[in-house]
Amino acid sequence: MTIAPSMRLVLLVFLLFIPLLPVYAQQSTMNKSEQYDLVNVPANAFNVVKTDATVFRLAHEHATNWELEIQNKLIYENPNGTSVIRLYEDLTQQKYIEIGMGSPPDHRFWVSVNTPQDGYFLIHDDKTDGWAPGQVVTVSHSSNSGLSVSVGPDVKVDSLDIAGFTVRAFTAYGMDSTTDPPAVNSGNMTLSFVSGNPSANPIFYMPTILLVGIGALIIVLMKTKKRI
Repeated sequence: MTIAPSMRLVLLVFLLFIPLLPVYAQQSTMNKSEQYDLVNVPANAFNVVKTDATVFRLAHEHATNWELEIQNKLIYENPNGTSVIRLYEDLTQQKYIEIGMGSPPDHRFWVSVNTPQDGYFLIHDDKTDGWAPGQVVTVSHSSNSGLSVSVGPDVKVDSLDIAGFTVRAFTAYGMDSTTDPPAVNSGNMTLSFVSGNPSANPIFYMPTILLVGIGALIIVLMKTKKRI
């Protein structure tokens, strides 16, 4: 099959762009707009009531488009104990996202949201079998789809509009009363945050640049062919 000269030129331009993609992909891992925080929360951080919750301030601000992965490796002491994480924009304001995990054998799992305007709302609550050791809990927020929460492949909350959210800190607790036995006796919980503005990454624009460039070239070649 013979390839027309115009198509050969289009193919040549496309092949010239391909080597650039891995370079931009490597640069994207160094994107200064991306922020990372990894926090290991020790067991004793959960052996307090919510009024004395353990506070963790993040090194970076995770604005609008972010994802959090939670790995619960706690060993529970109390069958009625819990491990609760509250994500805050501002610790002085009552706007937070709450992720709760109960002890075995029930393994309760819940998601709540609190705002100054509407107060506290329980969004999702699995009384039993809501989570299991080894499963990763993923909490994400974006400007387009809002808040989503999943446990492993199981989606618990999907595209909930909470009018934007920036994570700057979180708290941990696990006891209902100071007279309760400790909720946890060992282990830890790992929270891994990542955020970034995709439009600040050069590779974000590569598909558009490539399509526009090839499209413009085709138009020029078609006009040139007509004149010939």
